[in-house]
Amino acid sequence: MTENDPFTDDVVRQIMRHMNDDHPGDCAIIARGLGGVPDATAARMSGMDADGIDFAATVDGAEVPVRIPWSGRLTERPQVRHEVVRMSDEARRVLGLAPNDGH
Repeated sequence: MTENDPFTDDVVRQIMRHMNDDHPGDCAIIARGLGGVPDATAARMSGMDADGIDFAATVDGAEVPVRIPWSGRLTERPQVRHEVVRMSDEARRVLGLAPNDGH
């Protein structure tokens, strides 16, 4: 955590663990729909900071880095969930998938 980034390494690890363990499908949908890798077969969250979220997306059997900015700079942990849900919804629209009502 720095003056420029309010999220400690521990908080980032907790969020990554939650996303990768409980929401791997959403990780892939976000990377495919918003990260410029529509052919990704999977993705895992690999990091984040106050300005965006990072994924390692699997494309043609290799992992490629994907960075997607938040809609605005985040300052508090609860904002992360809101942004991830927003991104998932937006990515589903981009990909022509049904909305996920079970956030």
